[in-house]
Amino acid sequence: MRKSCLVAAMAMFSFSVAASGKSAHIEAPKPMSAPYPSTYQRIGSGPVLIRNATVLTGTGERIDNADVLMRDGKIAGIGKNLDASDNATIVDGTGKWVTPGIIDDHSHLGVYPSPGVSAHEDGNELTNPTTPNVWAEHSIWPQDPGFAKALAGGVTSMLVLPGSGNLIGGRGVVVKNVYGNSYQSMKFPDAPHSLKMACGENPKRVYGSKGSSPSTRMGNVAGYRAAFIDAKGYMKSWDKYNTRGKEKGDEPTQDLRLETLAAVMRGDIKVQIHCYRADEMMLMMDLAKEFNFKISSFHHAVEAYKIAQPLADNGICASMWADWWGFKMEALDGIQENIALVDRKKNSCAIVHSDSAEGIQRLNQEAAKVMVRSNALGMNGSPENAMRWLSLNPAKAIGIDKVTGSLEQGKNADVVLWNGMPFSVYAKAEKVYIDGALMFDINNKNLQPVSDFMVGQGVSP
Repeated sequence: MRKSCLVAAMAMFSFSVAASGKSAHIEAPKPMSAPYPSTYQRIGSGPVLIRNATVLTGTGERIDNADVLMRDGKIAGIGKNLDASDNATIVDGTGKWVTPGIIDDHSHLGVYPSPGVSAHEDGNELTNPTTPNVWAEHSIWPQDPGFAKALAGGVTSMLVLPGSGNLIGGRGVVVKNVYGNSYQSMKFPDAPHSLKMACGENPKRVYGSKGSSPSTRMGNVAGYRAAFIDAKGYMKSWDKYNTRGKEKGDEPTQDLRLETLAAVMRGDIKVQIHCYRADEMMLMMDLAKEFNFKISSFHHAVEAYKIAQPLADNGICASMWADWWGFKMEALDGIQENIALVDRKKNSCAIVHSDSAEGIQRLNQEAAKVMVRSNALGMNGSPENAMRWLSLNPAKAIGIDKVTGSLEQGKNADVVLWNGMPFSVYAKAEKVYIDGALMFDINNKNLQPVSDFMVGQGVSP
């Protein structure tokens, strides 16, 4: 009889905790205050002290021969010769490295899961060029085997986005990389939604091939503007109702499409834009000014190096590949130095992302490619700087940097212990902790999660 993923995971952790003589508890879920709320519950664990490791904090700092203490799901301390309670699990980190958990701010796991068959293609609602009414979370299949593969690569959180076939593709959701029977049990508590938009070739190709609009880049921009103009009127009607219309009972009709765009203009939803060319990124900045919203990050952004200063000046991140280029016209000007040139600017926010079920398994190695190009240009390709591209910067882009993304006291204990320098091609994640609970252990088969789908295919946990 097959066990559910969550029950199986809980059984693994119960066994691990019982074996060490520690009691576990589960935190109560947060009150339900919004549709489809997170039901994530932290798996209880005793204190853990990793001793004598090289620590990359994710803030640009490196601490040699240091300890990391996790307690009650949080980072309780970082430093040398830390004291822990008698019931703490001691992990020898000698010769090993500790980092924050990797955060991928551009994933399609769960909405384009494995196996990659048409029945699983749930990331693009290609029925209208603007579909801000759809939410990627309602397509997530928690049994996607890709989640476990990403966990083994040190990924603890990710932003799951709709695809890029539409001008406005819908809302993306931040998830913790834990197994559950529903996406709600993976949903990162209190993380904001993100709106996925796309400029350039994809939407004009999709709808141009149908003989409809947009079929050109000017049609793309007209489509964005029309959608946000509608949303401005919707927002004004609700503002009027909330200030002086309630007693009259003339409540506006709820519109899921316009509701999302109004939330963007109010600053409640982050904006993530698939955009390759420098000129189009500048154009989208103008669009944001016209409708008074903030762009959080340009994704893929292969020409970001051409506008690195405007990006930094406007506080916009660039979520990029290390070396993808040339697979379509708008990607022809991609260069391997892209991330390095963006990162060198003061107040920049350079990010290494995946956009790939395979790439998410080795984001540390993708960052290593960037380190090589940075150092070749005489820039800062150090491990302590590179870690920011994988943890704190993506956390900022998706709105969770106050609670995770770096090893700082009081933040969530999302921690990876590596067998060596994390950016080596030989590096492996030995242990991965999420909120202080050991979720993956390369030396313990019982702590190498297998999705329920894979169990059904004859793969034993």
